[in-house]
Amino acid sequence: MIRLLSPAIFLAVVAALAYVPFVADSYGVTLGIGMLGYVTLATAWALFSGPTRYVSLATVAFFGIGAYTVAVFSETIPYPLLLVTAGAIGLGVAVVVGFSTLRLAGVYFVIFTFGLAELIRQLVTWYEVNMAGTLGRYIFLPVTPEGIYWQLLALATITFLISWWIGRSRIGLALKVIGDDEVVAAHCGIDIARVKLALFAISSVIITLVGAIQAPRWTYVEPVIAFNPTISFLTLIMALLGGANRLMGPILGAVPLFLLFEWLSANFPNHYSIILGLVFIAIVFVLPRGVLAFAEENWKRWRRTTPENLPAVAE
Repeated sequence: MIRLLSPAIFLAVVAALAYVPFVADSYGVTLGIGMLGYVTLATAWALFSGPTRYVSLATVAFFGIGAYTVAVFSETIPYPLLLVTAGAIGLGVAVVVGFSTLRLAGVYFVIFTFGLAELIRQLVTWYEVNMAGTLGRYIFLPVTPEGIYWQLLALATITFLISWWIGRSRIGLALKVIGDDEVVAAHCGIDIARVKLALFAISSVIITLVGAIQAPRWTYVEPVIAFNPTISFLTLIMALLGGANRLMGPILGAVPLFLLFEWLSANFPNHYSIILGLVFIAIVFVLPRGVLAFAEENWKRWRRTTPENLPAVAE
C-alpha cells in the first residue's frame, strides 16, 4: 500500500505545482521560477557531489554556458533545438573538464572548479568585447513566464526521478563506495573514472539546461549576470542544508533558503552578502550533515531515552 501511495503523492504534488500559474499572479510565478530553478540546481549538484563528496563550485560555469548559448543563438535556432544545443555544449565541456580534473580531490578540486567558472566568465567577456564588439546580448523569444515555469517543473521532476533511480541502482552504490574510499572502490572492481565522469556529465547537463531555460526571463544577458558566483554558493548551501546525500535533502534545503534569501535581498540589499556568508558558516558548523541527518540522529537519541526504552538501554 505504501509503495502505491508514494507515486500517487508524488504525482499529486507535481500536478498541484503545474496548476500554480493558473491561480498565482505574476510575482507568484516569478517566485516559483526562482524556487524551481534552485531546487533543480541543488538536486543536480547533489547527484554527483553528494555521494562522492567532491565539492564543486562549477555550477555557475555550466549555468552561464546554458544562458549564453540561448543568448547567442536565439535568433538563428528554433527554441526547442536551442535547448538541445545548450545541453550538448554543456555535455562537451563536462566531458573535457571531467577527463582532466576528476583525478583531483579535496581542496584541489574545489579550487579548480571555482577557477573554471571564473575562467569561462573571462573568456566569454573577452570574446564579447573583442570579437562581437559588445558586452551583452538581448534575448527576444516568445517564451512566457508560465512557459519557463512549466519547463523548469518538468526538468525538476526528471532530475528528481534520476536521483531516485541512481540511489537505488548499482551506480549509486558504486558512488557511495567511491565517496567512502576510492582505494577500496578500485579493489572492488569499480571503474572509478567512468562512474565519476558519467555522473558529473549528467549533473552538468541538467545545470546547463536550467541556465538555458531561465535565460529568456532576463531579456538582456551579460557575463556578470550569467556567471554570477553567488549561484554556485547558494546551490552549495541549499544542498548542504537539506543533506546532499539524501533524496529529499536538496529540496528541503532549497525551498526555505530561497524564500529566506529572497526576503533578505528585498529588505537588506546592502547586507545581503554578509548575511549569506554568516548563514553558510552557521550551516557548516551547526548542520554539517544536513537537516535530515540531524533530525534522524536526534530522533534516535530521543527514542533511546523514552521511559519504555530505558530498561532495554540499561540492559
